[in-house]
Amino acid sequence: MRQKMVDMVHQLQDTICDALKEIDGSTYREDSWQREEGGGGRSRVFSDGNVFEKAGVNVSVVHGTLRPEAARAMGGGQQLGDEDLDFFATGLSLVLHPHNPHAPTVHANYRYFERGDGRREGSWWFGGGADLTPSYLYEEDAVHFHEVLKTACDNHALADYNRFKKWCDDYFYIKHRDERRGVGGIFFDDVNNGTKEECFQFVSECGASFLDSYIPILERRMNLPYSDEEKEWQQIRRGRYVEFNLVYDRGTTFGLTTNGRIESILMSLPLTSRWEYCHEVEHGTPEQKLVDVLVHPIDWLDTHE
Repeated sequence: MRQKMVDMVHQLQDTICDALKEIDGSTYREDSWQREEGGGGRSRVFSDGNVFEKAGVNVSVVHGTLRPEAARAMGGGQQLGDEDLDFFATGLSLVLHPHNPHAPTVHANYRYFERGDGRREGSWWFGGGADLTPSYLYEEDAVHFHEVLKTACDNHALADYNRFKKWCDDYFYIKHRDERRGVGGIFFDDVNNGTKEECFQFVSECGASFLDSYIPILERRMNLPYSDEEKEWQQIRRGRYVEFNLVYDRGTTFGLTTNGRIESILMSLPLTSRWEYCHEVEHGTPEQKLVDVLVHPIDWLDTHE
């Protein structure tokens, strides 16, 4: 399973990057890196292109020994306690930040983790998900994104779209702002409620569905006209993105506490962002429309049946 997952995430990275090259009309910088404790990765980043202000698609394959406190904090391996501190982890993580404020940021991550040799109960699990972070709300975009993810979930008995959708809303919650990072998607962790192969097939389909979920949205929005004021609002929303990733994101914490490659860990941060003192949105504006759904998440598919 380790090798199957490694092969899958590398192939997915190639497929997604080929699509992004065609859309952006540019190419990425690629860095292959090694981790002193074991393993390494391949990072690909587009920067200040025609469509993307910054876009990164990273693959990592790492192994080593967990600190006991890090092991105890993990969900899937809690029952292992301080035993089997050796670990293996691989996954793909991507974040795309378009220039146009009407084109949403998107994030996706699919990963596999083992403690020890992965044979003990609770010693292996899959995780991942995808979520959409617009600066301006287009309901049809949110519906499309969720429909594609729900289809991927519905094809696998071990997956539950409704539970994963709520999990996403709850996970990407900026507590100190009392709002979600975006309009959600799906998020899951500690998935081992089937065979390894069944779980792998689910995660593989989720990864394969990424381009279908996002590219039609991007193509609808990336060439829309926008004002300086709309660009400023995008920068403020990107500030919120930074706040979540640096304060709450577990992937960032895991990377930093396992001596990961800093440039790859922080690849998810936008090229530019903005913080205005006591910024408030005006009622009845498109900006307020977005904030309303960030504070009160919507069940997009039930709403539009």
